[in-house]
Amino acid sequence: MEIISVIGSGLIGRSWAMVFVSGGYRVKLYDNQPGLAAKAVTEIRKQLEELEEAHMLRGQLTATQQFALLSSFDDLTQALEEAFFVQECVFESLEVKQSVFQEVERLVGADVILSSSTSCLVPSSVFSKVELRSRCLVSHPVNPPYYVKLVELVPHPDTADTVMDTSYAVMTKVGQVPVRLKKEIDGFAVNRVQAAIIAESWRMVQDGFISVKDIDLVMSEGLGMRYAFIGPMETMHLNAPEGLQDYMKRYGEGIRRLLTSFGPVPDFFSEGATSIYNDVYELIPNDRQHLSARTERRDRLLRGLARLKKEAEPKGNTSTE
Repeated sequence: MEIISVIGSGLIGRSWAMVFVSGGYRVKLYDNQPGLAAKAVTEIRKQLEELEEAHMLRGQLTATQQFALLSSFDDLTQALEEAFFVQECVFESLEVKQSVFQEVERLVGADVILSSSTSCLVPSSVFSKVELRSRCLVSHPVNPPYYVKLVELVPHPDTADTVMDTSYAVMTKVGQVPVRLKKEIDGFAVNRVQAAIIAESWRMVQDGFISVKDIDLVMSEGLGMRYAFIGPMETMHLNAPEGLQDYMKRYGEGIRRLLTSFGPVPDFFSEGATSIYNDVYELIPNDRQHLSARTERRDRLLRGLARLKKEAEPKGNTSTE
């Protein structure tokens, strides 16, 4: 049975471990802080049992069978032994990630794939101190990965095609929905699209056109309803009688006009930003209790949406959904 090593036992590391065991891989979970990986494994067992009880457990194996595939390590050498794929999940520090991969490369063979979960550091930076960069890539999940299946596969300029193919196959096998970036770019795809939405939403609130509450409703009760199932390209294609080119003939100039009316990148730390902070805190107080409750609500709704998407998928569909 193939082995995947997960480096880091925080939220993302635990999520990756759960995703990988759901696909039948043996997972070695490592943390350099003694006892943390073992504690994470205990937490994972509880989550797997709860998911099974809620009929939301991923994969074909029972919670007990999946948990049997998981082990914890405080020793990196042991955690990497026999692994063919290493998923790094340490905190978002370039220096720390570079150091981790230098150490990992020293302990594994040349055919082992090295993958980072970074959300904003490009592969050429993360792997700059790795000697054999052809086996390196970023596999950026969307939080929380267990319910939001997208994962961005971002190559280093030297990444081999076979490494991208193998990583794509791994992610597909465990039920994720991988997308390939053809080359690296700051922010990758998810965060660049998200940043564009954030910027215009912020500007509209800051300039007095709409409230914080209502701009969130624009997405959750409007655009987000269809974007949960189809993306912006298909949305345009379906919103005109004769498809995408017809859509652009009808609306292209209007879109250009709107785009040229967008203001500069907002200053998220200006004095004017304080009122936006306060409006958000009025809706959802920024203490641990309220934020935890809303996070649990988010995950519960995402579980329901994931179930709906699975049930709505036509029989015989060959997509990776």
